[in-house]
Amino acid sequence: MKLRKTLEHIVPYAPGKLKEGAIKLASNENPLGPSPKAIARINEIAATVSLYPDAGVVKLRDAVAMKLGVERDNLIFGNGSDEVLCLITGAYIEEGDNTVTSEHTFSEYTFATVLFGGKVKYAPMQDGRFDLSRILELIDSRTKIVFLCNPNNPTGTSFGEKEFQAFMEGVPPKVLVVSDEAYREYVERPDFPDTLRIIRQYPNLVVLRTFSKIYGLAGLRVGYGVGSQEVIADFYKTKTPFNVNLLAQEAALAALEDVEFVKRSIETNRKGKEYLYHEFDRLGLKYYPSDANFVCVHVGRDSMEVFRRIMDLGVTIRPLRSFQLDEWIRVTVGTEAQNRKFVECLEQALQV
Repeated sequence: MKLRKTLEHIVPYAPGKLKEGAIKLASNENPLGPSPKAIARINEIAATVSLYPDAGVVKLRDAVAMKLGVERDNLIFGNGSDEVLCLITGAYIEEGDNTVTSEHTFSEYTFATVLFGGKVKYAPMQDGRFDLSRILELIDSRTKIVFLCNPNNPTGTSFGEKEFQAFMEGVPPKVLVVSDEAYREYVERPDFPDTLRIIRQYPNLVVLRTFSKIYGLAGLRVGYGVGSQEVIADFYKTKTPFNVNLLAQEAALAALEDVEFVKRSIETNRKGKEYLYHEFDRLGLKYYPSDANFVCVHVGRDSMEVFRRIMDLGVTIRPLRSFQLDEWIRVTVGTEAQNRKFVECLEQALQV
């Protein structure tokens, strides 16, 4: 047996670490748990898991299409947005091709590219933000896809409508732009790009969304892509059958109707960020104001040391060495009690 050459340098994804009994603020999960309507639906249909799920995800596709104001054929669902990324690169990347993204962003863009023999070009960031003009400069004749994370993981920063429109005008029509909007529902800035509207204007644009964050269904893995019918049809050629399981489809369908839970999640996140900003200011720590459900904080020392000390005190967060941000940590915005416990642990860790 011999591993494919293109896979020799792939580093497997490293998830946030767990510690029994610790508060987990490492993986940007919803601190309120899952949508209650989703749990109720799972309990109702648990006895039907002997059956295969709907391979076409028809009911969920129709419901999401109606909510977003698109057609069913504009949507493809995956086992989390991670799988949709691989469906995209599987459709378009051949050996020698490249994709373009930014430094300090979600590692799965690199994984999905390299998996199919492509290479990734990284544009430098500007104060924790995607520099779209630098990304444009990196596009060449072998560029097939540009990956944008908006808001960005792990910095939580975002770019607005005018900046994005100017960027799209500069992208060659043959290059696909993927706007990964996993944290879209938490965004408060009024000029956030209305990407679903401009898909009609730019058929080379695909938008990714997920049920993992705002709906609290990370463990069920339901993500989806929105794009032109022609582009979405290409992705169906790389999709395996039954990729979204039965419970996941039904839970997501129920969660979509849980408006009250979404409102409560957004308000909890807003209040939590305000508290954390105040505490970081008090401690003299630099951070990026976030449009997501986490905050990226500069701790001024090795993030792994800070991570271990905080974990020993009962909270897990994400050290950002794997993002090449050696002195930064990322903390999920939790409940009021969780946030207070984290700050208490962080303050103790920084005094050592």
